[in-house]
Amino acid sequence: MSAAAARVLDVRAGARTLRLGERPWLMGIVNATPDSFSDDGRYRTLEARVELARTLLAAGADVIDVGGESGVTNRPAVEVDEEIARVVPLIERIADELGAVVSVDTYKPAVAAAAIEAGACIVNDVSGLRDPGLADVCARTGAALVLMHTRSAPKTKLLDPEMDGRMADEVVAFLRERIELARSHGVAAEQLIVDPGPDFCKTPAQTVEVLRRLDDVLALGRPVLLALSRKDFVGAITGRPPRERLAGTLAALAWGVDAGGHVFRIHDVAEAAEFLAVRDVLAGRRELDPDARLSDRLRWEQQS
Repeated sequence: MSAAAARVLDVRAGARTLRLGERPWLMGIVNATPDSFSDDGRYRTLEARVELARTLLAAGADVIDVGGESGVTNRPAVEVDEEIARVVPLIERIADELGAVVSVDTYKPAVAAAAIEAGACIVNDVSGLRDPGLADVCARTGAALVLMHTRSAPKTKLLDPEMDGRMADEVVAFLRERIELARSHGVAAEQLIVDPGPDFCKTPAQTVEVLRRLDDVLALGRPVLLALSRKDFVGAITGRPPRERLAGTLAALAWGVDAGGHVFRIHDVAEAAEFLAVRDVLAGRRELDPDARLSDRLRWEQQS
């Protein structure tokens, strides 16, 4: 499947209509948490997080995904009021000051409602709609809703070797049922995005099995979000810790684009955008100006 084979689909996200599939969209990640598995709390202040969002947008991010609770399983869930306090000021700044499309990474209806009021137009639910009240919030506000496959509650880890060879069928059946549940709560089909949930309740081999069957997820008829960045399956293949998985992440990104994915949740946006730009030029999807030349500054490394 070529990169141009992604089906073009519109997503209603509040007052916006997002046309997905004409090119890969990059979703940059800004964590409003002290315990993210991949950034180790390097962005601890509101100003630092806003500046990170600004940098990601300048590098080529189409969406900024803001999360107030990390997925690590060795700490308890964040209280609703605390999560709201973490994400709302950040979303307000990113949406108003930077004019960005903002997604909120939450599974809690009250947090989603506050985030949408602050300017988010997408709810990225890693619980797989465990609380249908989240669908009610999206139905009422018109926000887009990402439905992700998982087999356990948030902040818990479940790996079941007995699912080997069966996980892809489980993912498709689960997402189909969650689409029906969201629709029954008033969410329009045009508001829905699906995510097969790489690593969530899956061994690395099970994640690979699911990704190899991406055509079956695409057959559900909604845009597909792929969160491939720095994931465990990449680490299992490469033997690298999270912040050393860029090469593996870019390989997974290339595969995901060619397989027909629509949105790619990524930490290293600048590198991903440059990677895609070179692929597009070589494939003839964009042209390089015949007069393009490198300055001496870019032709060789400068001596310090």
